[in-house]
Amino acid sequence: MKYTELGKTGIKVSRICVGGMSFGKAAEDFHLWTLDQEKTTAMLAHALDLGVNFIDTANCYSHGTSELYIGHALKELQVARDQVVLASKVYFNEGKLKKEAVLREIDKTLQRLGTDYLDLYQIHRFDYDTPVEETMEALDSLVKSGKVRALGASAMYGYQFHNMQIAAEKNGWTQFSAMQNHYNLMYREDEREMIPICRQYGVSLIPYSPLAGGHLTHRGWTTESKRSQTDQTLRKKYDQAMENDLLIIDRVDEIAKKYNISMSQVALAWLWEKGVAAPIVGATSVPHFDDAVKAVDVSLSREDIVYLEEIYERHKIVGALPEE
Repeated sequence: MKYTELGKTGIKVSRICVGGMSFGKAAEDFHLWTLDQEKTTAMLAHALDLGVNFIDTANCYSHGTSELYIGHALKELQVARDQVVLASKVYFNEGKLKKEAVLREIDKTLQRLGTDYLDLYQIHRFDYDTPVEETMEALDSLVKSGKVRALGASAMYGYQFHNMQIAAEKNGWTQFSAMQNHYNLMYREDEREMIPICRQYGVSLIPYSPLAGGHLTHRGWTTESKRSQTDQTLRKKYDQAMENDLLIIDRVDEIAKKYNISMSQVALAWLWEKGVAAPIVGATSVPHFDDAVKAVDVSLSREDIVYLEEIYERHKIVGALPEE
């Protein structure tokens, strides 16, 4: 495994992050394809054996059971706290990012994970109903109290992220060190504003959906997997640009055959070539995760990058809106 620094925090993270959305009690109103406790523990044990030390989840994943399952797994596996980097998120909860909500939700998250601090705490979306100063001061108080080591944000518009950084800078509060944005070969809208802003502030990119919900791992559009058949969020996110995206998928397949590697390895290698620190990989099987980890040793040529990118067409914004 290879490692990198998260922003300018001194926190060392593996170049692959385990996505916690894959874990938790399956539910009709969230996801039906998540892993139960036993399989969650097995997946995390395997990831740790491979040198992966970075785990991301959220207070809303599987209604909090993702955090519970991860916390139980780490306890069962007797993982030393300083050997794992734990990240979670806040927003999809009562009060969204109001001060009282942030202070309440961090304690619930810590309790579910069975730890007294988080390495990275991220706001899951931008809160249009709460002044950014209120949110940033509340987040800063968590850092000062020792409950959180570093702060991050997730999908939003570039100007919103910039305004929050400015608010923190003006008031001497902790700034964001990581951005968990929606970024992959099939969705590159953040290259316009968000990614340049992150570079300006030395913020690490830890994108979610690096394999476009599995679309970048196989030819065609759907498979027989439970996620492909039941994930309505996935369909809303990608089906509207299917015509262009199928062309991109074909090119990923061509590059994979050229180097005799998997399509997922091509898609992940492209992200590292674009300066991403640690894509968040949500796998539900050991072979799929093994395949992703192998990608850290893949290098793509400049010609490969151009070939993969040149047919991309502008997409409708997906992920930056609070209801998504």
